Amino acid sequence: MQKGFIAAFLGALVTTGAAAQSYTVNTVVPALNQPWGMAFIPQSDQLLVTERGGSLQMIDVAAGSAREVSGLPRISTQGQGGLLDVALHPEFADNALVYLTWSGAGDGGTATHLGRARLNADAAALENLELLYIATPFLNSGAHFGSRIVFDDQNRVYFTTGDRGSKAFGPDHFSQDLGVNHGKVLRLNDDGTIPADNPFVGTDGALPAIFSYGHRNPQGMALHPETGAIWANEHGENNGDEINILQEGGNFGWPIASYAVTYSGGQRFAPAPPQVPGTVPPVYWWEADHPEGFPPSGLAFYEGDAFPEWRGHAFMGNLRHQYLGVFSVDGAQVSQTGRLLESEGWRIRDVAIGPQDGFVYALADGRGAPLLRLEPAQ
Repeated sequence: MQKGFIAAFLGALVTTGAAAQSYTVNTVVPALNQPWGMAFIPQSDQLLVTERGGSLQMIDVAAGSAREVSGLPRISTQGQGGLLDVALHPEFADNALVYLTWSGAGDGGTATHLGRARLNADAAALENLELLYIATPFLNSGAHFGSRIVFDDQNRVYFTTGDRGSKAFGPDHFSQDLGVNHGKVLRLNDDGTIPADNPFVGTDGALPAIFSYGHRNPQGMALHPETGAIWANEHGENNGDEINILQEGGNFGWPIASYAVTYSGGQRFAPAPPQVPGTVPPVYWWEADHPEGFPPSGLAFYEGDAFPEWRGHAFMGNLRHQYLGVFSVDGAQVSQTGRLLESEGWRIRDVAIGPQDGFVYALADGRGAPLLRLEPAQ
């Protein structure tokens, strides 16, 4: 049990082109153990937060207190793996269903798993855990599990898988192989069955759960509140980071089309996406010669009332360069317009908008990492 802790420690002004907002940052919980994902429980001050080491916390954001939730599956914490994302069923108020992704061990190594359970909030317990999908094959790699979860407006569940760190760049790479789950966005019905209209149902040699492919390691994904389109970000190799609008059956190019270069030597290994027929180019990207790039994680669209000038903007966590990015969005036109929490030394792992208060919540990354809340300055 963690004692209540909320402290305001910073006031700031961010200028974001057309959107200037003054804000205060509060530490809701000062020290979490490698937090990765979060989801608000409707009509409450409760927030579920995953910790990569294998714990799920239920945090009262008003009191700054936390309770550990029991009933988790067996989790492998090798490398970048562990307990990863969390999302609530759109009808959570009626069914109390919580969806989780995690890395689990099996014959040959580890794989990304998707499961669901019912939350008994009073007991801080998950009950009736069901395993819905395993993104096989199991591999002896601790890298690139993907793992963000999003529901669409038909209650279908999407989750991302990474390419498991494969360096076999070329057309035979995992991400280009429709016979494996790695480097994909997968779509399931909420009970784990395959939607009949998935794009590769009935295609010889293709897995029917695949919605899109040609991904490297998407760690941010969000449903656009107006269009219903699903947006996802993408880690490049060395720069070449991307923001994409997902298309059913789309090939997003990795690694046969990329703006990235190799880590060693800075060499191009593929043409840029517009030059490769049959691939979907990103709506926003960072060129290979960009001075920083944008190693991305959590992604959220702002539709609250607390910061009216940010309404319609997107927020995206930057890991390596340690800030929360602000992006203006007009249809498929995207522009980076701000950098929040800069110079504080926090890798930003996830971001969410409080449904009750409209505040911006950010999870820092690492051991002893805080849960932060951005509120309007008074």
